[in-house]
Amino acid sequence: MTFQESIRVCFAKYADFSGRARRSEYWWFFLFVVLVSLGTAMISEVLSGVFALATLLPSIAAATRRLHDTNRSGWWQLIYFVPVIGFIVMLVFLTQESKSENAFAQV
Repeated sequence: MTFQESIRVCFAKYADFSGRARRSEYWWFFLFVVLVSLGTAMISEVLSGVFALATLLPSIAAATRRLHDTNRSGWWQLIYFVPVIGFIVMLVFLTQESKSENAFAQV
């Protein structure tokens, strides 16, 4: 999946927490959010805040679909609230290879 395709898909599935997202889809969208956040922060704090709010829900939805692709529940994102360890665990989960769809049906 290309950079533009992943952005298009993530915004088309703005609040869709079902399905699966490949690594390329998730990480291209993550890169887009980071780059635009940095750009808007240089221009205006208000603009940066508006962009952050606008991309919060699709970012959570994309991460949920990515976790589904590794046969995990989207609720695993709550582990972010555990300092340091939560970030490391999520980084490992989000970078893992996709698992078969049949195994996901058991989750």
